[in-house]
Amino acid sequence: MQISSKEIISLIGLTSIIFLIAPLFLILYVLSYNRRKKKYQEETVMLQKNFDTELLKTQMEVQEQTLKTVAYDLHDNIGQLLSLTTITLSSINLNDNKNTAEKIALVEDLTMRSIKEVKALSRLLHGEEIISRGLKAAIEFELEWLKRSDKFQVSFTHNNVPFNGDSAQETILFRLFQEIINNIIQHAKATVININLQGDVENYKMIISDNGVGFDVKKIFARKAGMGLHNIIKRSNMINGNAAIISTPVNGTTVTINLPYK
Repeated sequence: MQISSKEIISLIGLTSIIFLIAPLFLILYVLSYNRRKKKYQEETVMLQKNFDTELLKTQMEVQEQTLKTVAYDLHDNIGQLLSLTTITLSSINLNDNKNTAEKIALVEDLTMRSIKEVKALSRLLHGEEIISRGLKAAIEFELEWLKRSDKFQVSFTHNNVPFNGDSAQETILFRLFQEIINNIIQHAKATVININLQGDVENYKMIISDNGVGFDVKKIFARKAGMGLHNIIKRSNMINGNAAIISTPVNGTTVTINLPYK
């Protein structure tokens, strides 16, 4: 069977079209791939910049919270100790030897207590140093100041497994702890606060609950209120974790932050 000239010409034409179209598709594919790759790289750079900005903001907030604690303690605790010292010194009667000895001993005790408090505050000012000791140690140190207010019954439990994420995640997780505690102090009207840390080889979990007035979570998010709650979810997502907020009026609130390592 012979192939006609017309069929040969058609076959050659079809083959030529295929050879022309194939490189065109290849060029279009390469251009599309490069555009996607460039877009991905730009998004990666933007995400990193956003993360770095948020991390810097978080570090500044940790320092700001530390300074607030220092200010409160200077006013409420050290200020009171120094006032008592001044009053005691001004009441000393040098003609009464027994009374003078007792008051000098009291002044010495008040002075030593003031020195101890100032040393504790100086440690607190080194916020980065506190976090470098580990999340558990940082939380324990922060809770010391909360317990001294005698307004809350505080429980802190953990399974002694250290946090195995990077330092940036640890800083943000610590700031989340501070933010949740601040929300409880300011809004919950709670008397009991429970903090629990649970770590294993796959993830790390922080659970904070209180017995406060609680709130309707759906209503808060529906009317786009509660910026603190939105911030908790945003920052949890930023470190590849997730936050679950469970609360009902009168029954208190539980915030669980779960951070997978992978």
